[in-house]
This record gives sequence, C-alpha cells and structure tokens, in this order.
Amino acid sequence: MSTDRSSSRGAALPAHLEGYERFRFESLASGVLVVTMCRPEKLNAMDQQWFAELTRLMRSLGKDDDTHRAVVLTGEGRAFSAGGDIDMFHALDGDVHRVRPHLLRVYEAFHAVEKCAIPVVGAVNGIAFGGGTELTLACDVAYAATSARFSFKEASVGLMPGYGIVRGPDVIGRHRTRLLALSGRTVDAAEAESMGLVARVLPDDELVEAAVGLAEEIAANSPLAVQVGKAFLNRGTEVGYPESVEAIALLFSTPEHRTAVEAFRARRSS
Repeated sequence: MSTDRSSSRGAALPAHLEGYERFRFESLASGVLVVTMCRPEKLNAMDQQWFAELTRLMRSLGKDDDTHRAVVLTGEGRAFSAGGDIDMFHALDGDVHRVRPHLLRVYEAFHAVEKCAIPVVGAVNGIAFGGGTELTLACDVAYAATSARFSFKEASVGLMPGYGIVRGPDVIGRHRTRLLALSGRTVDAAEAESMGLVARVLPDDELVEAAVGLAEEIAANSPLAVQVGKAFLNRGTEVGYPESVEAIALLFSTPEHRTAVEAFRARRSS
C-alpha cells in the first residue's frame, strides 16, 4: 500500500465533517476517508442519532467534499455494530405512528450508503448483528476480520430485518437470505465470505490496512468513472422498501416484540 497512514493523521478535515458524535474521521493523503463508528461501550449500536449522522455523512461525500474519493467504514472496539439500540426499541413502545418514521430513517441511512457518490468499503471487525449485517450489505465491498460474526437477530425480538430482506437477495441470494433471516443463526467470517457477504477475510490486525489498500486502488482511478459505475450498479435499490416498512411497523406493535425487548433489557441489567 502506497500511503503511510501515520503521516496524514491530524490533517484538517473539511467543515462538513464537523459536529459528529457517533463517528470519528481520519483523512488520508491518498483521498481515502476512514470512518470509525465510535460508541464501543454500546458495541456501536445504532440509535436515532447514529442514523441521522450516517445519512448526513454519506450525502455530503462527493458533493460537499471533493477531497475524498473512497471511504473505509469500520467500528471501534470489539464490534462493527451490534445493530439497533434495544433502548431505542423500548422507547418506540410499539406505537406505529412512531415506528413508521423511525423505519424510514433506518432505510434512509442504509440507502445513503448505497447512494453515496463515492464507494464505501466496509472493514467489519467483530460483531455485526442485525443492522451490522445490514450495513455490511449496504457497503459497495466489504472485508471481514477473522473475529467477525454476522447474524440477523431480528426474529429473536419479534421483528424481521427489513433492509436485509430487501437487499440480501441481490447480494447473497434468496436462499442464503432466507437462511439468515428465518433462523437468526450466527455465521463466522469464513462462511460470510463463502456466501458473498464479504469479499475477503483477514487477520484482525490487518483488516483496516487491507481495506484502506482497496480504497486506495479505487481512489486512484478516474473519479467520474468510479462514481458513474457505482451509481449504475446500485440503480433501482428502492424497490421493496415501502412494503417492508409497513410489515415491520406491524411487527413492532405485537406483544411478542415488546415481551422480547423487555426480556433483553432485564438480562442486560441483571
């Protein structure tokens, strides 16, 4: 890899990258932006602020920012992301009028990764459950650490992985999406690679550097050609989202979901 990351640390960031709490940034001289989810005490769980910040970030790259030509997205600590914050689920209280706007924000955030003007390379470290697996699907390419673990856990709390069910068939196929979404089982990095969920598995201490290397390869190409190619490949990805929102909004209102959330919170506090 041509870039010495240490030489570019501390470089001034564009103004549009100021004011974030859920993400930390490192700008490299090669045109790569390393984005780290920085809520390790919550296993980088996704709350309302997380979704809002991810959407704002992805919409700004390549538009308000001509410095960066590729992104690496990873997590701080022992998780990429454990998925949706269970306390956020509790606060929604099964109220469809609150749940529906929430689900739209979730889709908006993941869709912003797909529609980001520049490519996003996932560097999946450790736990990637629920929304963490869905975020992996949204990335243009993903690498995984040996320690990475993937799962759609939504069925265990009376839900379904809405974005995952819509996008999974395109990325890993319909049969594998059924396997993950209906069973809730956990798969390791090697199985995720065999499914096509990730493109490569690396030792934990080599993951981010390898992802940066790939992002640098991308950034060295014609920016316009890369942007047009990504936009063409990700065309038509909105199909199925409205129906999924309505289905999950109904699941949020069921006694099974509320009981599962309370049981999870009780286990965590005991």
